[in-house]
Amino acid sequence: MESLDLRVLSDALAWHSAGHAVTLVTVVQTWGSAPRPPGALLAVRDDGVVSGSVSGGCVEDDLIARTKAALETSGRTPNNTKPALVAYGVSQEEASRFGLPCGGTLRLVQEPLLDTAWVAQLLARTAAHQLVARTLTLATGAVLLASAVRGQTMQFDGSTLTTVFGPKWRLLLIGAGQLSQAVAQMALMLDFEVLVCDPREEYAATLIAGMTGIRRIEGMPDDVVRELVPDAHTAIVALTHDPKLDDMALLEALQSSAFYVGALGSRRNQDARKQRLAEHFNLSPDELARLHGPVGLALGAKTPAEIAVAIMAEIVQVKNGVLGAATITTNCALT
Repeated sequence: MESLDLRVLSDALAWHSAGHAVTLVTVVQTWGSAPRPPGALLAVRDDGVVSGSVSGGCVEDDLIARTKAALETSGRTPNNTKPALVAYGVSQEEASRFGLPCGGTLRLVQEPLLDTAWVAQLLARTAAHQLVARTLTLATGAVLLASAVRGQTMQFDGSTLTTVFGPKWRLLLIGAGQLSQAVAQMALMLDFEVLVCDPREEYAATLIAGMTGIRRIEGMPDDVVRELVPDAHTAIVALTHDPKLDDMALLEALQSSAFYVGALGSRRNQDARKQRLAEHFNLSPDELARLHGPVGLALGAKTPAEIAVAIMAEIVQVKNGVLGAATITTNCALT
């Protein structure tokens, strides 16, 4: 699940509430070099406006045409109120016509959005950081929501489609200095929810005043991390360079379910930090091994913007389950 899918559902809900007819399209199977994975979601409005993507632009125009053709001119009501299967690229000629790479094939479920109660409920549950499974019965169009578990994937058996929606990825930054500003800006571009904790008013005020889209959480770092209850969609990065603040946050973060915990500092400082955490706070070797420090990928970064790229690249790498992360070497990290 990507947070883009939640945005698609949010757009679909707003369009429907404004009186538009809306069709949802979900990728259920791919063969060959399909550009979008199973579960990818697209919403098509009755006037052709779209949100999301199922092919990276290859078949969207045809889907818009199909959607318009399926709507009655009076009242903009779908002629077919049941979900239907649509396939693209079955033949080499069709794959070429729709621009699908390497003969890729897409199988989609196209469903008119008639009842939006489930959309509102799903968005509310994911906003509360719950994992939600949505099951669609193709024969009736009925939708059922249920709790999902971490690692659960999309399932399609030809008659029912179950897709999993999770909470938006979020990033908690400890510290509001210049580097935090660069990291926050890039995280927002990657569609993370960005939270900042810095009890030093002179830093926090500058960050909040200079950027929109981030939320400050007041309090001491350890209290903030504990009260946040980090889950598997949460990353935490300590960037104050002040052990009194960073270590407090890391103490709680390393014992949480956060998928990524990182800290600024050289290898020497990281070794000293791990020793402090082990001796004074009894963190286990497994908990300490979760710490990414020096934080970020090995990009040779030197400026705050370059270091921010390295940090967010590693966070995305870990989020996507890619192994082999290396650390950066930066002027700041060597202190």
